[in-house]
Parts: sequence; structure tokens; C-alpha cells
Amino acid sequence: MFNLDESQHYAAFDPGDMLKTIRELPVQVERAWQIAMEAPLPDDVAAVERIVVVGMGGSAIGADLLAGLMARKGTIPFEVVRGYALPAHIRGPKTLVIASSYSGNTEETLTAFAEAARRGTRLMAVTTGGKLAAQAREAGFPLWTFDYRSTPRAALGYSFTLLVGLAKRLGVLPIREGSVEEAVGHLRTMQAHLLPEVPAAANDAKAWALWLQDTLPAVFGSGFLGAAARRWKGQFNENAKQWAMWDELPELNHNLVVGLGLPQTVVPDHLRVIFLRSNIDHPRVQLRWQITAELLRQNGIEVREAYGLGESAFAQLLTVIHFGDFVSYYLAALNGADPSPVENITYLKRRLAEFPTGG
Repeated sequence: MFNLDESQHYAAFDPGDMLKTIRELPVQVERAWQIAMEAPLPDDVAAVERIVVVGMGGSAIGADLLAGLMARKGTIPFEVVRGYALPAHIRGPKTLVIASSYSGNTEETLTAFAEAARRGTRLMAVTTGGKLAAQAREAGFPLWTFDYRSTPRAALGYSFTLLVGLAKRLGVLPIREGSVEEAVGHLRTMQAHLLPEVPAAANDAKAWALWLQDTLPAVFGSGFLGAAARRWKGQFNENAKQWAMWDELPELNHNLVVGLGLPQTVVPDHLRVIFLRSNIDHPRVQLRWQITAELLRQNGIEVREAYGLGESAFAQLLTVIHFGDFVSYYLAALNGADPSPVENITYLKRRLAEFPTGG
């Protein structure tokens, strides 16, 4: 088994240096915020009454996270579309459709974005380049680009923070002065305790990875941390190359809790449950966390809780995600999995390319 405390072995299992991109999250957030505050934005964009982000995978999770913040304090509707088809109600110049694609070549995103153009919506793109950037330059709609070489999921600091900055500039999401600096400070404080040179006895991320080895992780969030649970699940899938699931409270109290005992081949020996919690959860949700933990433990299921750091929801989101990224990284090491490549996704794209779009 990989010894997590032998830091000299990390380079061999991680040739793509996923660890570097995880460590750079604070820097990503700072740079993305600067881009968002300085990038060109036509005055007429501020007249929109609805924002829709189209994207997939690691390019969409930033929008999912923003949706949680918008649900708390946003002043206009905000929606995330993952797929080829736009819902029928998305149309007209009072709707801003933002295409978020790290590569700029995501098939589903380009298809949905083209449909948005036909429906007369306002358009905007967030990308590193590709077809999407070329289309934006040719058509003259706002284009925000960033230059960061990584996998899409490892550029979350850009894909999330750019959208938060856009919402602030449009005046549709109040962001307390100093929130970005607070978040970056907490990220750096947290990170100092999670790096490979910190032994497992003092490193919560390593300890959690050891707890999760050879199990099925289930990650639960609530409110603005619901999308963070989705992010954890995706990182277990893509970094650690293993199954995981996610769900949201209070909804899971109306269905999932009824099925806690079965199948016995999985529960309780192989299921581990993670709660992503916040001190600003609704008071009744706080109570539901307690009672849900009681139910899980009564069924022999182990539960652990992770809290984000900071006063703002923005800081808590980023720090709870940063912790999960480190956990997934160490779990990848224990699984003997290179955290960077996603060979099954590459296979899917190669097979899809054999068929014309729409064919």
C-alpha cells in the first residue's frame, strides 16, 4: 500500500502534477478575481433579468456553486444547464446565456449556446480558447478568457471566481468587501496542514483518505453547500478513479433515509458518509443533520463532518472544496491511480467523434 507519509513517492504516482494545481487554488482565486474586475463588460449586459450558464463537468461546477450563492442572496433568477438542449423558457434579450467551457470545444455546451443565439438571448463566454473563443471574437459578444494549463476540474478557482465576479459587477449578488481576501487567507491556512510533508497523524486529509479506502463514499450537503457535495463526488470519480455518490439535505430525509439498511453487501461495512456543514445552515437543517447522523449510526454507518472556514459563504465554499480536493488526491494515491488522466471520458469523446453532431 502507498505510504502517504513518504512524500518522495508522490512524483511517480502523479506525473501530471495534480498536486500543484490543488495547491494553486488560492492563487487561482486571486487572479480570477482580478480578471473579473478588469475584463470588458458592455453596459447593456446589466439590463438582463435572468442568467443561465451552459456547461459540463469541471467547467459547470463553478456555476453550480454560484447557483447556491445566488439562491441565498441573488436578486435575479440564475440557472445552470448541463446538456445539449436549452429549456423552452430560455429566450430573448433579457436573458444572459454564458457558455462556460475550459477547452472551448465542449460538444454539449457549443450546441446549447448556438441554440441560445438563435433564440435571441444575450451571449457571453468564459473559456481558455477553442471554438467558443473564436465564435465570441467573430460575433463580438463578451469573452472572458484565462490562461491556466490543467484539467478543467483543476481550474475551479477560475471557473467559479470569474462567475462570482461577474455577478458582483452586474449588481445581482452582494459580495461583502474583503470576502475574497478572507477566502484566500483561509485557503492558505488550511493548506499548510494538508500538504504531503505533514504526516497522517496531523493531516486530516490523509486521515480521511485512509478512512475512505476501499469504501463507497456518500457526500451530503445542504443549501449553498449542496453543489460542494457534487464537487466532492466528482473529485472522487476523476481523481481517485472510484465510485461515489452525493445528495442534499433536507430532500434526502424524504427518501434516502428509508433505504439505509440495504444492500447488506455494501451497508454498513463499505459505506462511508460525509456531511458538508455550515454554521449558517438553516436552524431546522442543523437539527436534521443531528437526527440524520443518529439514523446512520443506528444502521452501523460511519459518519464524518467537514466544515468550511470563514464568515462568508464564499470562503466556506472554497475551503470545504479545498479540503475535499486534498482528500481525493490522497485517496488516488492509496488507489494507485494517476489523478490527472480521465481515460474513460477520452474514450467516450473519441467514439462520439465517429458520429456527426446530431447523427
